[in-house]
Amino acid sequence: MVLVQLTAALLAFSGIAGLYMVLSGDGHYFDVGRFLTQTSPYSWGFIGIGLCTGLSVIGAAWGIYITGTSILGAGVRASRITTKNLISIIFCEVVGIYGLIMSIVFTSKLSAVSGPELYSKSNFFTGYSLFWGGLTVGLCNLACGVAVGVSGSSAALADALDPSLFVKILIIEIFGSILGLFGLIIGLLVTSKAADFS
Repeated sequence: MVLVQLTAALLAFSGIAGLYMVLSGDGHYFDVGRFLTQTSPYSWGFIGIGLCTGLSVIGAAWGIYITGTSILGAGVRASRITTKNLISIIFCEVVGIYGLIMSIVFTSKLSAVSGPELYSKSNFFTGYSLFWGGLTVGLCNLACGVAVGVSGSSAALADALDPSLFVKILIIEIFGSILGLFGLIIGLLVTSKAADFS
């Protein structure tokens, strides 16, 4: 729901800004191609790296929040589940670690370039690759964190009622955590052909 609201706000802002530019006689500045080619490739790369880290950490925190509250709540009824269900918290932490590892890998492609050499086709390709790779990894890890959080919450509540259900639900939780690994692999594939800045 929040994502829909943010998307709607971004579209509304873009529409108002575009309408203002067109009606004020500056419509020729409302050019997507100009924006893509005049924005520094470093900006694209760093935005992608920031999205990779930020969304991954948000996904991990969200999953820990969902799982942690259920572990604490169900732990009141059955205190034996608190240590066993910490595996769900660890799965959520792994989501954040995936994002940090990929950010380090992406940062290795950045090197100091200045002047007109910065705006070469190779550097633009690298910048766009880092942006889309970082966005892909970040969104996959965000979805993974929520999936692991919800399944971890279910594991804690089910374990409090019937201890034999824990392993069965843990298998589902592992399947949810693989989403983050898929994002990591896709991020590597997206940026594999990108050369270092030169």
